[in-house]
Amino acid sequence: MSNMRELKDLVQEAVDKGATTVEEVHKAIASLPLDVLSTIDGLEKPAKSIKDIQEITIGGVYDIIRNVNGKVSQIATEIIDKIDKPKS
Repeated sequence: MSNMRELKDLVQEAVDKGATTVEEVHKAIASLPLDVLSTIDGLEKPAKSIKDIQEITIGGVYDIIRNVNGKVSQIATEIIDKIDKPKS
C-alpha cells in the first residue's frame, strides 16, 4: 500500500501548491485596478482599504481550500491504514 500513500501525498502536495500558486495570481490580478485607483488623489485611502479587505478575503478562501485538502488527506490516511492493516 505504500504506492497508495505516495499517491495520496503527491495529490495533497499538488493541491496545496496549486492553491498557493493560484492564490498569488488571483491576488496579483485583483490588485491591478486598485493599484491604479490608489494613484488618484483622494482615492488612495479607500483603494488601500479595499485592497486590504480583498487580500484577506482571497487569502481566506485559499486557506479553506488548503484546510479541506489537509482533512481529506487525514481521512485518506485513515482509510489506507484500515486497508493496510494485517488480517488476524
